[in-house]
Amino acid sequence: MTNALSAPEALLRHFRQTLPHAQLKATPLPDVPEVSLWLVDPKIMDARLSEETIAAVFEEPAYWSFCWASGQAMAAMILADPELVRDKVIVDFGTGSGIVAIAALMAGAKKVYASDLDEGALLSVAANSELNGFADDKRLEINRDCFSLAGPEVDLVLAADVLYDWENKPLLEKFRQCFARTLIADSRVKNFNEPGYEAISVRRSITFPDLGEFEEFKTVNFYQSL
Repeated sequence: MTNALSAPEALLRHFRQTLPHAQLKATPLPDVPEVSLWLVDPKIMDARLSEETIAAVFEEPAYWSFCWASGQAMAAMILADPELVRDKVIVDFGTGSGIVAIAALMAGAKKVYASDLDEGALLSVAANSELNGFADDKRLEINRDCFSLAGPEVDLVLAADVLYDWENKPLLEKFRQCFARTLIADSRVKNFNEPGYEAISVRRSITFPDLGEFEEFKTVNFYQSL
């Protein structure tokens, strides 16, 4: 997988609705180099953007064009310990780029639902699954509403970096009500003290391409439902 590859037209066209001159590059990840993703070319971050473009970025941010620290850390955890997902039915909530879903496929998951409401994310996970050799893998299903899957058939929900907005906090209880087990990865909440969850692990990771975030956001904490 090299950067000489051309990004899928549908994904690039969607991306350029916000950033007209941006490029996407097939980018290996520092913590999980066996995975590559279509991510924003970091050159765009050095360019001077118009006020209209900046407003568009804030109105409809292309979160999926970055691999966020929590997603990369969760993917690394899965690949280091495949038994977490092997032969299990997995929901990757807020899949974004699809990094966690792809890692689960690599680790031998029985079924992976990559779930997101964002149209760009759905295009992104499709493109990234193809980039990593899973285009025709029947185990992968792209899904808009993971709660439509609620029930005992799902073994594990993986949710990385969904608490960047604390208004998403009610999701934690909803996960517990709808699914047997949930694993959360988060680098934003510093005093996570939620009923029904316990801290289990800590990893260091970065958002990629590197946004130059504060050191505190490079510590990813993992919590599992009880």
